Amino acid sequence: MRTEDVLAATATGLWHWDDATRIATFDAEAARLLGLPATRTELTDTATRARFHAVDWVEFQGIISLAVAEGILVEARLRVVDDEGRVLRTVRTRSRPQLRAAVAGRMDFVLVGTVQEVPEPQSGSAARTTVTGDWRRNREAFLLDAGRALAEARSTAEVLRVAAGLSMPGFEPSGLAVFSGEGSRVRVIGHHGYAPGSAEPFLDLPMDAAYPAAEVIRTGRAIYLPAPEDYRRRFPEAWNDVAHFGRQSWAFLPLINAGQIIGAWMAGFSVPVSFSPDERSVLTTVARMLAQALSRASVHESERELTVGLQRSMMPTLQQDIPGMAVAARYIPTGGGLEVGGDWYDMIPLPLGRIALVIGDVQGHDVRAAGLMGQLRIALRAYASEGHHPDAVLSRASRFLAGINASETEGDEAEPRFATCLYIEVDPESGRLDIARAGHPNPAIRLGDGTMLVRNTAGGLPLGIDPDTDYPTTRLVLEPGETMIVCTDGLIETGGHDLDSGWDRLRGVIEGQPLDLTGTCPDGGPDGDLEALADALVQAVHGPSSHYTTGPLLDRREDDIAVLLLARAVGPAGAGPAAGPAAVQRPVRRTVLTIAQAEPDRIAEARQQVRDLMHDWPDEEQTDSAVLMVSEMVTNVLVHTDGDAVLIARITGDPGARCVRVDVSDSSDELPHRRHPGEMASSGRGLVLMEILAGAWGVDPRGEGKNIWFELYEKEGAGVTVG
Repeated sequence: MRTEDVLAATATGLWHWDDATRIATFDAEAARLLGLPATRTELTDTATRARFHAVDWVEFQGIISLAVAEGILVEARLRVVDDEGRVLRTVRTRSRPQLRAAVAGRMDFVLVGTVQEVPEPQSGSAARTTVTGDWRRNREAFLLDAGRALAEARSTAEVLRVAAGLSMPGFEPSGLAVFSGEGSRVRVIGHHGYAPGSAEPFLDLPMDAAYPAAEVIRTGRAIYLPAPEDYRRRFPEAWNDVAHFGRQSWAFLPLINAGQIIGAWMAGFSVPVSFSPDERSVLTTVARMLAQALSRASVHESERELTVGLQRSMMPTLQQDIPGMAVAARYIPTGGGLEVGGDWYDMIPLPLGRIALVIGDVQGHDVRAAGLMGQLRIALRAYASEGHHPDAVLSRASRFLAGINASETEGDEAEPRFATCLYIEVDPESGRLDIARAGHPNPAIRLGDGTMLVRNTAGGLPLGIDPDTDYPTTRLVLEPGETMIVCTDGLIETGGHDLDSGWDRLRGVIEGQPLDLTGTCPDGGPDGDLEALADALVQAVHGPSSHYTTGPLLDRREDDIAVLLLARAVGPAGAGPAAGPAAVQRPVRRTVLTIAQAEPDRIAEARQQVRDLMHDWPDEEQTDSAVLMVSEMVTNVLVHTDGDAVLIARITGDPGARCVRVDVSDSSDELPHRRHPGEMASSGRGLVLMEILAGAWGVDPRGEGKNIWFELYEKEGAGVTVG
């Protein structure tokens, strides 16, 4: 027996709800059960809601929300009503949601279900009592649903969308319009139920116009027009413009918030409505809720516009004519209301063609934080323009902020503020980066082959805490084809992430985003889509997918985001289009790290750098071996010499036949010797380990010092062990 025959024999209808289009589709039997012609029918969400008792619909919406959240099969009973609100029958529906994707921060789903009529109980039987309820319960359920929807609307457009979807209990409007009074004019700010262009005569009217909405705004009294004759008699001039719509009744109500008339609301009906006291009560309550929702949305939008305008006015215009380099930046405010953030970035031209990149975050989320940010940005520009080195720039900025804190908090209860900052002096010709860091997250480097490494840099306390803090400088080289990513902690920690899990979340975006740096633009900058990478980073944090990658700190407050990207083209700086294919260099995965005698704690950083460099190495034992040998090599330099250790690690070759080589050099002329340590010896195993673990290794004397190296190979048997 076919499925269609079974459904027909059991009087079962099928229905389908698409949450993306907000359209419900009913087959012939389901349409008949809803009191519609027995043919396949499509209804909007408003029309669908109008076919059911409002009390049952509100309960059904709660059941559906649970089903979508848990992905379960649900069952509900609903009363079907006619156009007059009379109950026709009770139906039972069984449905299950099918999740598709996340859209605009919410789940997009399809609901598929069956509809069956619940038979009336036989006389004397113990059948379940059908649901009951009068018009007043219906009204209360509708107002509860409308109040919840309007309370959740955050923008004027969203409020108007909710208002357009309101289905009155027993009298559904076919046309809606919201008017605002702006000086001497009455303007339509939103409407529903009108063909494009048909509402043109009412979009902008003088306040003294003979039109119901204008009179309502002038007087603050509602106007009810139960019949076309009433409209024609009271407003003959306006009637000529509305007669062709074919509506039978109209209600114009003032929108009053905090005792002030802010506009008017019109509800037009295609069927006669008598506007009984109960119906007027519903309309008045909806108008009051609509006015409050519009006022909240207007305040929120004004504050948002002020916040964004203030913040963006402080953001600089990036210099795009950097020879051989390109730069991109983003600022995303995430605070609500007037919670202006203290995040900022800057780009400062320096003598001899150099530039300074600055990114920072002032503590706090208010106007004071924004004010301090503006002052600190100006101070940093002044110190940089004077020609100071990065460490001196941050030292002076810290004293400057400490002085502001002292003057503002003297005799006041305001707490002192601090700021994190990362200051980078860039030499575009050589790619050299001199970095000073004040409590800010470390930069990340996207290597030429796409691998991301977080580069740990020396740093001091945040600015403003201790005016005498020193800020050591770290020197890196941005190789051709590499990109540096610096950001505030909002990009890393939004969504409850810490620094480690936050960078792990962004790793897939940074390594997966195509970035072509092999060409050069006419101005000498990389031809890669750096802007697309900046957009992808923001989307990873604020897009729909970000809601499924929450971190371990779930209660962390969301923060503003500032991100700055700097890319270096493959090829000589300033070579331009004429450089041709010969100027293209093959990307090499490489990292360089200097560990000073006074920084033995950075040995852990060296191990992590090598592990990150070999993140896709197929043999985990080889990765562990490389990390162990690096630890031994760097430790030997710090223990047995008086100089610093310089580590260079790189991966070359094609996948499947790659080689990782690690060099550790120092300034001591004393060469290491192979020993045979006893069982209880605490040292002397370094060369023994390398002889066992390395594919090849060696010690190379140099003019000033020596270099110890080892190699590991993906392809078994490659390389020769060197004594």
